[in-house]
Amino acid sequence: MRKIFESDLLACEVEEEGRRVGLSRAIATYAMLSRPTRRLSGNKKLVLQSFLSTTSSCSADVPRQLRRSERKPLVTSINDLKRKARLDRKARHEVREITLRPPENGLLVKNLVPVAHEVFDARTRLVRCASRVVESIPVHSCCVCGEVHVGRIPHRIRTCNVAGSLPTKEHNWVKGGVEDVLPNAESFHLYDRLGRAVSHEERLQVDRIPAIVELCIQAGVDVAEYPTKRRVIPVYNIAGKMIDFERKYPRDYSHGKDIEPSGFWRRKTKTVNYVSQSFSSDDILQDLARQGMKEWEKMRAGATKLMKKYAVQTCGFCPEVQVGPKGHRARICQAYKHQMRNGQHAWQEASIDDLVPPVYVWHVPDPRHSSPLVDELRAYYGKLPAMVELFAQAGADVGEEYSVLMREDVTLPEVDEEKLAV
Repeated sequence: MRKIFESDLLACEVEEEGRRVGLSRAIATYAMLSRPTRRLSGNKKLVLQSFLSTTSSCSADVPRQLRRSERKPLVTSINDLKRKARLDRKARHEVREITLRPPENGLLVKNLVPVAHEVFDARTRLVRCASRVVESIPVHSCCVCGEVHVGRIPHRIRTCNVAGSLPTKEHNWVKGGVEDVLPNAESFHLYDRLGRAVSHEERLQVDRIPAIVELCIQAGVDVAEYPTKRRVIPVYNIAGKMIDFERKYPRDYSHGKDIEPSGFWRRKTKTVNYVSQSFSSDDILQDLARQGMKEWEKMRAGATKLMKKYAVQTCGFCPEVQVGPKGHRARICQAYKHQMRNGQHAWQEASIDDLVPPVYVWHVPDPRHSSPLVDELRAYYGKLPAMVELFAQAGADVGEEYSVLMREDVTLPEVDEEKLAV
């Protein structure tokens, strides 16, 4: 019993060593154990599995930034896409009707209409809360590379590595706003989501609106400024050809009789003025942050449900997004090897991060601490989406989904202790 107890202690020491210095040190420590002790403590595979399970629950890294020549990872595997393409090709050769379900037949998914309204309202309340919180917690943006920092004192981490940056890679900070922590991924507004794609000649005649707003409009939200066609008679697919019987009958417009031909440059933009009041106490700021955090999670969760039914396309090499069953044909892509595609986008299925891009910023462990984040300790800092970091500094609770990115289990050493840290 004493040998078994000692072996368990040694196994725990191996896990603690691996958690502290890494997997390679854990393997080396395990190899240094005597042969009888290793036999009693179990095989190496079990020790390493326990090490991986403990470390994965403590911390995690943000998604790696892709290189310019790398393509975004596919949401659906390439084998599933090929299998679906073969079935569609086989169905087109057979002269028979292909059963289409909403929204593929042009009709709305009734149980997702309330979800679309919730997402649309959550986005409105989220922008309102963020606009109020930004007045107390400043946001900084680099005018050279566009990096964002949330906090009173900008960080001094030298990560500005673009054309026109300083040789020291230090950032040139300017005052930012809500558009920096919540950037808009724009999409062409489609009057008929089953109609033809927007051509290159029409790129300046079709309105561009936030992609998440376009998703809500196609899912059932009616916006007076952006009319859309609501079908009553479904579309049929016979031998791969779409047959629309509604062309022979009066169309049912959601707003007005017809769409206005004026483009977005002729329509006056609405400026929404939120009532700005000074905060009398930190409790009001904390309540706004908690409400904003709930709206952020509600918006992303609802948009994920909508994207399971309503298709959203994104370019594999640039941030362009198009809500609808197919992408547009505007030749405006300037990404990797766009000359081979004649400037057109490499469309693929989009994810929630393409629709609502999370801008990852460095997490400030103690916002009340006066010293900024330094470059020497960048390996010990965590990251969070800018919107989550803004509400976290205002006093909102961060969920388990983001707590693993904050690295709260890491003790920050001093600058002179950085070389001594293991």
